[in-house]
Amino acid sequence: MIPIFVAPQVSFWRSASQRAAAADAVDALAADQEAIEEKKDEAEDIAKKIEKEEKAKKLLEQNLGQIQGAVASTVKEINKTKSTIIETEKTISRKEAEINNMNNKIELQKEMLKSLLQETYYNQSQPILNVVLTSANFANVFSDTDHLLTVEDKIREVSAEITESKSQIEQDKSELAEVKEEHEEILDDNVDKKQELVAVQADVIEDIESKEATISKLQKQLAELQGDLNALSGKSYNAKDIRDAVEFASGRTGVPEGVLYGFLKMETNLGANTGKCTYKEVERVAVANYKSLLKKSSKWQASIDLLYKRQGLFYDLVDDLGYSKDKKVSCTPNPKNYIGQGGGMGIPQFMSDVWKGYSPRITSNTGHKTPDPWDLTDGVMAMALKLKGAGATSDSASSIKKASINYLGTFNNNYYSGIVYWSKNYKLLFK
Repeated sequence: MIPIFVAPQVSFWRSASQRAAAADAVDALAADQEAIEEKKDEAEDIAKKIEKEEKAKKLLEQNLGQIQGAVASTVKEINKTKSTIIETEKTISRKEAEINNMNNKIELQKEMLKSLLQETYYNQSQPILNVVLTSANFANVFSDTDHLLTVEDKIREVSAEITESKSQIEQDKSELAEVKEEHEEILDDNVDKKQELVAVQADVIEDIESKEATISKLQKQLAELQGDLNALSGKSYNAKDIRDAVEFASGRTGVPEGVLYGFLKMETNLGANTGKCTYKEVERVAVANYKSLLKKSSKWQASIDLLYKRQGLFYDLVDDLGYSKDKKVSCTPNPKNYIGQGGGMGIPQFMSDVWKGYSPRITSNTGHKTPDPWDLTDGVMAMALKLKGAGATSDSASSIKKASINYLGTFNNNYYSGIVYWSKNYKLLFK
């Protein structure tokens, strides 16, 4: 028992202690609020920077599109000019052959003319008396002479025509050579133009890649800030089960619960089937498929490059999340069905590059600093965000069809029909 004279002192110290604790609590709350405001300001600044960089990137991409169009147009002109040069060379060759034929004809005519001239000279050099005396028929003497003179004139006429034709052909050949030279100059100019455009194109691509790297870095900073902000404000959320995750994601995005259940059922059977292959297995099968296609077209090299990019991002992600590199993902599909690559991760079956792009938005909704595609809350939220972007904010058949094409990358009737069915009958999943 506390003595009566001590009680007031104890009461005083208790009140003082409580006031001090309350003051500390108020100070701590104020400090937290100040930290929250600082984080918000910082997040807003980074968001503005991201917006600025994305606008700059968009302009660069538009510029790149114009350059690529100019390159394609120039290549078309180059090919057209090459074809013209080839045709001109063929025509020149034909003209040369015609000139050779004309030369042969001229030589033949010369020989004939030479023979006739010799004969004419022989006849004309004989005294008329000798010709008359040696000729059986006097009339034939003058007839033969007239005939020789007529043939001689004809040969001279033909020779003149051949010479004139040869001259015309040579002129045509000369003009064609000039045309060929002009087109060769045009070709050289276009080749130089193409090289300049390709160099500019490479610079723009480099600028775009730089912008992408900057945006990625800023998004990572923003995600970390949002994670810190959610932790300070107590907004981090962890779903208890699939129903809880769907309800939470639907409430945050406006995507109907039925639509989410439909996609979840068709993608991973509500998260039960998130993949059966390691990324090494995905790589082995996909690269083999692509290499066989490379023999037909070099365009498939881009798909191989994308595969390795995604593989690197996947390994970075599982390392950050503390998973093994052998964490299972979707397998590479049979090329008889469609050409593609596996690597779909977790609940939403996002590729690693797609997941990276959505991560900041997932973090801002779930409060998880490093979103996890195998986590119910993060995975369902990612799916909901993508579906919202695809316009699936209603359960109409047309909205679901549009969203299914966006999500899968192509239209598949079985996939679409399954989503529609389960969006209307999802309650059967829990009976």
